[in-house]
Amino acid sequence: VQLVESGGGLVQPGGSLRLSCAASGFTRSIYAMSWHRQAPEKERELVAGIKIGSGTTNYADSVKGRFTISRDNSKNTVYLQMNSLKPEDTAVYYCKGVIGGLVYWGQGTQVTVSS
Repeated sequence: VQLVESGGGLVQPGGSLRLSCAASGFTRSIYAMSWHRQAPEKERELVAGIKIGSGTTNYADSVKGRFTISRDNSKNTVYLQMNSLKPEDTAVYYCKGVIGGLVYWGQGTQVTVSS
């Protein structure tokens, strides 16, 4: 199983970005996927998660109302729409998948919010 993130970059405060995470390989049993982020000298934290079957979502308080996680089951892809970005959202964003009872991580994509 591979998770490949894309969509990171440099954006000004107040701007938007959409991250994508595509799963390949043995993807028949994807239970849940989530986005996490890690800023320099900080611990990795959960940003948003989604259960693939039900579509149930959860968000960190710091991103509620600004970020939206969604999935396209036909493409085995999860998205993170990030609006009203703030400098404190700057981090490496990682995709995590619970697939076949195992946990997989993507390689990460950098998001930098700066003027």
